Order: sequence, then structure tokens, then C-alpha cells
Amino acid sequence: MALVEKSKSAAQPLLATSVFDKGNFPFKCITEETPCSSCFDSSAPPKPLLIVTPTVTGTYPVIVLLHGFYLRNYFYQDLLQHIASHGFIAVAPQLYGYVPSTGPEEIDSGAKVINWLAKGLQSLLPENVVPDFTKFALSGHSRGGKAAFALALGRAKTALSLKFSVLIGIDPVAGANQHCRTKPHILTYEPQSFNLSIPVTVIGTGLGPEKKNACMSQPCAPDGANHKEFFYECKPPCAHFVVKDYGHMDMLDDNPPGLVGALSGCMCKNGTGPKELMRKTVGGIVVAFLKAYLNGEDEDLVAIVEDPAVSPAKLEPAEFIRA
Repeated sequence: MALVEKSKSAAQPLLATSVFDKGNFPFKCITEETPCSSCFDSSAPPKPLLIVTPTVTGTYPVIVLLHGFYLRNYFYQDLLQHIASHGFIAVAPQLYGYVPSTGPEEIDSGAKVINWLAKGLQSLLPENVVPDFTKFALSGHSRGGKAAFALALGRAKTALSLKFSVLIGIDPVAGANQHCRTKPHILTYEPQSFNLSIPVTVIGTGLGPEKKNACMSQPCAPDGANHKEFFYECKPPCAHFVVKDYGHMDMLDDNPPGLVGALSGCMCKNGTGPKELMRKTVGGIVVAFLKAYLNGEDEDLVAIVEDPAVSPAKLEPAEFIRA
């Protein structure tokens, strides 16, 4: 097990710039609502879906993104487009409506969507675009990141025919603090204790553990329940990136619509730089990790770890523990 550390040579070429920009694959966005009759129609998705897919003929890996607490799946549209433009089919379910579900209900809803994808996703894709479920990534943001970890740990029943290949937590949050966590409790506070046999990357935010202002009683990604602990409990191979100068909601689209969108912008401490840089950074890290462990192309991932300065937003730390 070896740690890939930051390069000390400024003269080395920068290899990992392209993953931080939109890729070369043309894509389209597909919105699939859940009809009222869905409980009687097994062909309908169990939850509304936002799908961003390449349109060029081919077979593509699939990544599922679970949204954060009380958020909408379409708040992540720019991030999903970034990922899809590099040759991945991105699927973001809306796990609940305007009344948030409990943690176990959220995880169960995620499992139902994942089980449906194996039989139903193909029908929603462009002609000659085929999902490759042998390369299947699971990801989530905030409480959705915790839900993704819970699903990967087997806390809800998923189809035996589907095996997760990669797990990605985007500023995952397990609760208000170490002693007040959402169920099911998955953190153990023991090193490398997650019973996972797949590669994991955890992306954190430097401002997530800070309160928005003195009037706010709670930060959005508090210490003891945030990215640091999730990474601490991962077994190699695992990576950890912290976007130092940005906050918990800064990977969302600019000015997400509606009351929920307005609330998402005022509950958490935000960075002062353009959110586009945050989305490019998160999108580039996700793409680099997917390329490394789904496509066998690890050059970009290694280059980011060796020289984090290639990132549009400052990364501190950027670490990778090999198996």
C-alpha cells in the first residue's frame, strides 16, 4: 500500500487538464417523470429521473448520483453534463418530493431505482446507446453521499445482477455530529472499517464544517460526520480530495430555481469564487476516478494527486492510497 504524494517538481508536465473541461461527447438531457400509475406499471421508473447521456453510438459506463437533503436532482445538471460529456451515462433520481424521507426510506428508494435501471434504463436512452452495467458507479452528495455508502455496504437489497464497481462520496454527511446521526448508522469511527471491496473516492469541502454565520446553529458538513470520517473508514484503494475554498452547496448549478433552490444558497457557507470552478473541479475528479477504475486509464487521477495545482479550484489535501 503506497501513498501517492504531491509532486515536488514544478517542472513536471501537467497531464490532467482535459478532465476539468467538458469532454468531446455530445449529450442530451432526458427527464422521465413517474406516472401516477407507476405502482401498477413495472416498466415505469419508481422515482422521477434526470438522465444525461452521450448521443453517439456506443456502450457506456453508468453512474448514479443521489441528491442531497431536500435538494432537487436538476440542481446538479451542469455537473451531470460534465460527466456525461466524457463518455458516461449519468442518472440522477429524485428520491422524494417536498417532504424529505427518513434515512432508511431514502436508501430504500435508491435501491428501487438501481434495481429498475437494469431492466428499464435502455428504453429511455437514444437509439444505439447502450448502458454497460459491468461498469457501474454509485455516487451521492451530502446525505445522498451517506445513502450511497449505505447502499454499497448492503443496507438495502439491490439486484444480485448489479454489482457496484466504484463508489464516490461528494461531501458526504452522516448527521449533525458524531452523536446525532441519521439512520442507519454506518460510521464506526474505526480506521478502514467499511466492509467495501471496491475503489472509493471522497470529495470534501473546506468550508463545509464552518457555519454560514453567527445566526446559524449548525454547519452543513460538521466535523465528526463529514468527508474526513468517511475517508478515514475506507480501505484502499481510496482517494480523498478537499476543495479548500468552497462550501457544501457550491457544486450545484448557479441560482437553482424555486424556494428549495433559494434555501440551498443561504443555509451553508459558500466560497467567494465562481461556482463554475467548483463544478469543474468536482466533475474533473469524478471523471478521472471513473476513467481510472472503469476504463483502466489512471493518468489523470495520478496527475491530479501528484500536482493538485492542475485543478481549477485549490485542492488541499489531494491523497490517494493504492491497494
